Amino acid sequence: MMNEAPILIGYDGSDDARRAVDFAAALFGNRRAVVLDVAPVITAAESLATVVPGSYAFGDYNRSEAAPTAAEGVRYGRGAGLAAEARVEVVAPTWQGVVDVADEIDAAVIVMGSRGLNGARELFEGSLSHEVAEHAGRPVLIVPPPR
Repeated sequence: MMNEAPILIGYDGSDDARRAVDFAAALFGNRRAVVLDVAPVITAAESLATVVPGSYAFGDYNRSEAAPTAAEGVRYGRGAGLAAEARVEVVAPTWQGVVDVADEIDAAVIVMGSRGLNGARELFEGSLSHEVAEHAGRPVLIVPPPR
């Protein structure tokens, strides 16, 4: 069962995300992989705009902005040998979107890159990979940045 379950790869277009795809391909071979980009419901810049209660315009816009990133991740994943498919979610907090999709597809593992933040930067900017690992209830492979 575990060998047939898909893997979930968090992808935001960064070098760290591409490294996660490379490691996933090296470790899991030609396996079904869902490449996920989680877009915010509303960005910091959008929060400064006047928002009509009940309006989903920003969420729809952010979904359309995230779709090309997920598609790029699929192309990259397929080039690395994975049977990749794209997925976009619009949710906050981001870690919740990753965990929810992992639960929905019953992912064997979640693979994510790490920016390698520590100290004050991690405290203020947060660590998505640590939040996912804390809440996922399944294996999470965190690929560190190169040294």
